Amino acid sequence: MNIGIILSGGVGTRMGAGIPKQYMEVANTPIIGYCLDTFIKHPMIDKLIVGCAEEWREFVKDVAEKLHCEKSITFAIPGETRQYSIFNALKVAADIGADEGDRVIIHDAARPLVSATLIASCLEACKESDGVLPVIPVKDTIYQSRDGIGISNLLNRNELFAGQAPEAFVFGKYYALHKAMTHEELVLINGSTEIAFKGGMSIKLIRGDEMNFKITTSEDLSNFKNIIQHRQR
Repeated sequence: MNIGIILSGGVGTRMGAGIPKQYMEVANTPIIGYCLDTFIKHPMIDKLIVGCAEEWREFVKDVAEKLHCEKSITFAIPGETRQYSIFNALKVAADIGADEGDRVIIHDAARPLVSATLIASCLEACKESDGVLPVIPVKDTIYQSRDGIGISNLLNRNELFAGQAPEAFVFGKYYALHKAMTHEELVLINGSTEIAFKGGMSIKLIRGDEMNFKITTSEDLSNFKNIIQHRQR
């Protein structure tokens, strides 16, 4: 079984829109609706878990209904950090019958342009490893600075990659790592794959997608709007 986990608990304070960015409408569709549609229609996804605040659940249900969703959607509560939101979703996955060898694929509602091809690539690669991380090569020269003033180290950009979502993991191993961590350890985790790598899970890197960007700033939102408008012409 492949379980899609869509994280939609962010408050989007940097956008200054008054509502979380993933619920803002672009071309008459909430931003979360774009990635939700892709997961709903994907033949490899069996069930969906959406991590969102209680007050937005009816909103998400309405979006799913308008997308003619026939798959089971369960909700998880957001956590104090992104990784805690994932942990809460993993607990729900266990409650709805996820087995040790099942796979979870974790995505952000604020990455609306995820493709069906990338989802399939993640799940296929996860048959050969404990986890899968889509990445794109770093184009700019990267400098390390410990104080933010001077250069501390030169980094080889040929060995540097930017991670994306969705990330796929073997459920049993990934869930066990979360349960074994203390609260203090878990809140320090910055990325979905970080905990898997530190826990000794085998992680495979696959090619990501430049279009699969995360909407964080008003410039990102403007870029997304332009893409959608161009597609609808």
